[in-house]
Amino acid sequence: MAYTITDEREAAQELKSRVERAGKVVFFGGAGVSTASGIPDFRSPDGLYHQRFAYPPETMLSHSFYETHTKEFFDFYRTRMIALDAQPCQAHRKLAELEAQGKVSAVVTQNIDGLHQLAGSRRVWELHGSVHRNICRRCGAVYSAEWVLDTTGVPHCERCGGEVKPDVVLYEEGLDERVIEGAVRAIATADMLIIGGTSLVVYPAAGLVRYFRGNQLVICNLQPTPQDSSADLVLACDIAKTFDW
Repeated sequence: MAYTITDEREAAQELKSRVERAGKVVFFGGAGVSTASGIPDFRSPDGLYHQRFAYPPETMLSHSFYETHTKEFFDFYRTRMIALDAQPCQAHRKLAELEAQGKVSAVVTQNIDGLHQLAGSRRVWELHGSVHRNICRRCGAVYSAEWVLDTTGVPHCERCGGEVKPDVVLYEEGLDERVIEGAVRAIATADMLIIGGTSLVVYPAAGLVRYFRGNQLVICNLQPTPQDSSADLVLACDIAKTFDW
């Protein structure tokens, strides 16, 4: 049975101690890392699934809705998916610091906000893409999130007039094979895997955990996950405070 800690100060000290003794550390994170930065998730009581929209959020974030209701998709995307005012939380900053020290070898994230990179992390595998890359479907030109926010309706490429689509993985779309391979390689070669801020119920992303072959599996999440029984350490605490050391 996993050793479980619910006290935030104790959790931070235990995580610090284990990371210092570990070799190659990989962090696998989800929406809980971003909610610590003020970005709403989907499934919590205050998340997008519990808010009222003209269509359910999972419908508006689907490939078919993008194709058939493109303007409505971008109205939702601009107002709910891009959060340029958000700043990295302590977890983002600590992971970047640990990478700079040579301790963290990679971050694998389900988030699309780019906060890990903003904090300073360089080796980041973005399973679901990023709002900071918006790509012309005709010529491949790449546009920033700021550029999309400055447009109205359906954005079109300034070079060729093609439709610009966010480089995010929508429902009904598959994950990028290159990103999956990189994430699997990072997880499979890690000595320690820290899973943080994710319920581990969103597949195929959650399935990547099965590639871990190391000797220290740590889960930091306020709510229980299906993998808790397999963990060496469970930190049922706020993730930002758990990385405050």
